[in-house]
Parts: sequence; structure tokens; C-alpha cells
Amino acid sequence: MIVAGVDFGTLSVRVTLMETETGATLAGATSGYALKRSAADPLLGAQAHADHMTALAAAMREAVAKAGIDGDRVAALACDTTGSSVVMVDEDLQPLADYYLWCDHRAHHEAAQITALGRAEGLAALDWCGGTYSHEWGYAKVLHFLRHNPGLRNRFATALEHCDMVAATLCGICDLAELPRSICAAGHKWMYGAPWGGLPPQDFLSRVDPLFDGINDRLAGRFVTSDAIAGHLSPEWAEKLGLRPGIPIPVGAFDAHWDAIGAGARPGDIVNVVGTSTCIIAMGPQGFPPVPGLCGVVPGSVLPGWTGIEAGQSATGDVFEAIARRAGSDVATLCEGLDRLPPGGSGLMRLNWDNGDRTVLVRSDLGAVTLGWDLNHTAADEMHAAIEGMAMHVRIITERIESGGMDKARIVNAGGIPQKNDVLNQIYADVLEREVHVPASSPVGTGSCIFAAVAAGAFDTFEAAQQVLCPPSRVFTPREGTRAGYDRLFDLFREVYFGFGEGRAVDLASVLPRLRAFRLEGAASR
Repeated sequence: MIVAGVDFGTLSVRVTLMETETGATLAGATSGYALKRSAADPLLGAQAHADHMTALAAAMREAVAKAGIDGDRVAALACDTTGSSVVMVDEDLQPLADYYLWCDHRAHHEAAQITALGRAEGLAALDWCGGTYSHEWGYAKVLHFLRHNPGLRNRFATALEHCDMVAATLCGICDLAELPRSICAAGHKWMYGAPWGGLPPQDFLSRVDPLFDGINDRLAGRFVTSDAIAGHLSPEWAEKLGLRPGIPIPVGAFDAHWDAIGAGARPGDIVNVVGTSTCIIAMGPQGFPPVPGLCGVVPGSVLPGWTGIEAGQSATGDVFEAIARRAGSDVATLCEGLDRLPPGGSGLMRLNWDNGDRTVLVRSDLGAVTLGWDLNHTAADEMHAAIEGMAMHVRIITERIESGGMDKARIVNAGGIPQKNDVLNQIYADVLEREVHVPASSPVGTGSCIFAAVAAGAFDTFEAAQQVLCPPSRVFTPREGTRAGYDRLFDLFREVYFGFGEGRAVDLASVLPRLRAFRLEGAASR
């Protein structure tokens, strides 16, 4: 049996075709689309639905041609997307405007209002998404749209996450009541939860702003996990994609959640999906409690029967690329030999808040800080500090996740970057002081294929599908002799991170001398 996995990223869509009996990848194809930015509004990040769908058709047809198969042989199709990427639509489910992408930060005032009232009123739904409602999430973006587009308010019927919009489009669903709504998206970005009856109370939302009156009725649909079928491929889209009409399409989810499954994640793991940003996905037991600062604790958001836990970093690969671009170099060149430096060996400490802090501070108003510069520092030194800073931030997040009651987790580095940056994987292993498992090939698209395969009936369980379809892993082990140094460096990082980020007391007079001591140790090792 052949299945198609679709992964919508920030800049392109990738289609992967896999054979379920052998686990072989038959072909893959990518097609890009424009990311709309504005010099006049640096918080804007938008894309057109039509561009997404045109790219999907092109990538699907290219993948089928590369595989040398007839498209009628594809037995199921599954799609993951970025999130919270939200589109406002009319009563025919046609877009009223471009998507507010996950990286669109225009709704920060709206998010702050939701957070302030939720905290004042002790809103339970807010606790389950970490105590802070993010400017990247759905309700904030809807409110921003309604405030800034008064001429479109009377045509606004509902808002959809990208994963739900693409499933509805492919299945030809036009009835609001029949819309598939992903528990993954609703739970992590829209404060959806069974304990309070689904979406947060309408009267609370109306107190945030009367423009929210009736919003929950507009967000109707079928809220289900990804083992459910959203619908079946419509004849119109079957023709556009070159596939057979009627094949099943499961309810979609966010890319990082399915990437975690494609990377072989199992309950109890923490998966760092490292790309332009990092989404961190864990699966805890049923009954895992809300934890302050995390991006959501949602039963069933990754796998049914387990609690999905989300955290992340707002910029990762983007930071590395920016350092290299400013130096007129590339990431690979700047990383050469950095694994020979001891802990803190550059003498620099970098807080990678270039795009704000997603977890655990949840602050979009922060900017990056690099401490400890001297006249001899190079771009490679900054790169080393950036990788260490990412790893230490991940350690803060890992400790916060485990504080909710998980045992010491197995760490998996997934996404596109770990396959091509062994320096990063090794430093993560050293800083986290535990093994880091890295898929030997990119699992992007594999997760979608797993959900498509289960939807098609090729496997009875997701675990069985993982055994066949997931790539093997390489393991990076902490190096002897780094633990004491990284414990000292992490103590300093934690002081500075929470000092700048929360205003905790920190002995500022000691920070630079302590970094200078690391610098001298690094110089001696060279």
C-alpha cells in the first residue's frame, strides 16, 4: 500500500510517498510559496490559502511522477501544518484575507488582554496553556482581525487553523457543523478542554471585547483527535492532485506533533523539533497537570490516550542563519571545530530572544542579548554561544516539563537541522547531561505518512506503523569531563535568563568576570 504524507512548512510544502509494507520512501517533492512580510509592520507574517493549495498540487504531482506510479495507487492522504496559522473565512468557507501565520505577532495587545482578564478571573483554561495566552494563538488573532477589518465583520463566519482548513478544502466540506477541528490545534491554541466543556466560556470572551460576542458558536465543528477521519478526497481535488477520489483523509495536526511521531517518539519522550524555530513536544501520562509557562497540556493532541505537552523556542535555525549572514559565511563553516571548545569556551553567553521567548517566559517583547564580547571574538564564537544558549534554554524547558511529574525523559532531536549539525547534537547532549537520539534521516513527512497509513487500515496502531516507517536513530552521548563545566555555565545562564526575563535578583557585577573565566579556560584548551 502507498500513502502520501503532506507537511506544510513556513516557506514550502513537502509531499512524501511511502510504501507501508517495507517502509521505503518512494519519492518526495517540495513546492514553495511566498511569506508576506512588511517593512512598515515588522510583526506581520502572512500567506495566501490559494498559494498553499497550488503548491500542494504541484508537489503531489511531482512526487507521483518521481515515484513512477499511477496516482490511483495512493491509498490515503494526511496533512500537517504550522500553527497557530489562522484564516478567517465567510459562510462558504472561502478566505476573507490571508492567513495570520504562526510567526505573525500583530496580536500581542489582544493576547495581553486575554491573559490579564484570565488571570484576574482565575480562568481554568488559561492555566492549562501555561498561564499566559500567546500572541501567536487563535483567539488573539481573531480579535485583531475583527478590530482592524470592520468592513469584513459582517462576512466573517468562522476562523480555521491551517490543518483544519486544508482538510476541509480537500474533502469539499462547506458546512460549518461538519468541519473537522483538530484537538491538537484547539487544545494548544484555543484553550479547548474537556474539564470546562470545550472552548473557554463565551461570557469570559465577551468581557475581553464585545466583538467576541457569539464567537464560540462560530467555532462550531467536530473536535476530534487525529485517529478520526476528517472526510474523503473530493473529485475536484482528486483531479488537481492526480489522485483517486474518495481516499480517506484523517484529521490533521501541527507539524511538530506529527514530526515527533515520525521521529519515533514514544510516551515519556521529549522531542525537540529543530527548524527555523523549535517546537518541543512531549507525551505524558493521562492526568498530567497544567504547568506554568508551557504552551499547553492537551490530552490526545499527539496520540490518543496520552497527554500532549508543548513548549518551544521562537527562533533557532533563524538565529544561526542570521549570525552566518552577518558574517558573510554559512552555518556549516562557522560550526567547524566548535565541538573542540570546552563548556563556555568562547567566553560569550547568548540569550537567543531574537524573536522573543515562547517558553517559559512567554514574552514577545524581548530581544537577543550576547554578553562577554572582547576585541578578539569572531562570528564562530558567537555561533558557539548561540548553540550553547539554545541547549541551556532547552534544559530550562526540559526541567519545567519534568516538574509536572514525568520521569527523566529520553531526548530526541528531530526536525531538519539535527541531521546536518552534529556539533549542535553533541552540545545538546553535554548540556542536557543525557543521551540525544537523532533520526538518521529527516523524519519530516514521515509522521503524516504514519497517520495516513493508519487511516488507510495498513496498521492497527500508530506504534505498529512507527516500527515500519520511522528511520533508525543515531545516539549522541554526553562527553566525559563536560558535566561540571556545563553545570557552572547553566547556573549562570539561569540567573541571567530569569534576571532579564522576569526581573529576578541577579548579581550583575559577577556576570562578566565569570564569563571571562570561561573565556580563559577556552583559550588554554586551544
